[in-house]
Formats: sequence, structure tokens, C-alpha cells
Amino acid sequence: MTTSEHLTSPPGQHRWEEAHNSPEFRQLRARLRGFVFPMTAVFLGWYLLYVLLADYAHGFMSTKVVGNINIGLIFGLLQFVSTFVITGLYVRYANRKLDPIADRIRADLEGIEDAEGGDRR
Repeated sequence: MTTSEHLTSPPGQHRWEEAHNSPEFRQLRARLRGFVFPMTAVFLGWYLLYVLLADYAHGFMSTKVVGNINIGLIFGLLQFVSTFVITGLYVRYANRKLDPIADRIRADLEGIEDAEGGDRR
């Protein structure tokens, strides 16, 4: 490597580029997108349904269920519940499907750095 190449690219950048282009990283990215994009679509659809019902179905949303609690209030509270459920599902999915791959990639990168005398602070 020439002095000018060393100045233009940070030390270790080729390792990160190799990791980024590896099959494991592509698998990690595909699995992440395979969860995040459909779940986002489901949540946005659910939220849009709530907004549309609140705006155009006043009679339905004001239907009393118990005392002063109506369907609109229940649907509104279910927005919060669905957020926590999605978070829990993501954590479970990440622990089982994403973290093992990410840990392997990180171990490979750290192993290369150790072999070359890199600092692992």
C-alpha cells in the first residue's frame, strides 16, 4: 500500500468492506428486512384502520362496551399494546435469528484484528 492509499482509506476499512460483502452479512440483512418490512406494513395498516374508523365510523367507534368505555377507546389502547407486542416479537426474533449471525461476523472481524495485532478496546 502506498502512502497516498493509506491516507485516503482508514486503517482496517478493507475488513469492513469484506464483511459487508460477505454472504453472512447479506443473510443478516435479508433476515432483518424480512421481519421489519412486513411488520411495519402490518402496523401501519392497523394504525390506518384506526384513523379511518375514528374519522368515518363515528357510530361504530362510539359504541359503548362497558360503562363509558367505547370501541374507539379500546382500539386506541390497542395501538399501545400492539407496539409492545411488536417490540417483544422483534426482540425474540433478533435473539434467535439475527444475533447469532451478527455475533459470528463480529467474532470474525475481531479475530482478524487480533491476528494482525489490532487493538480490541
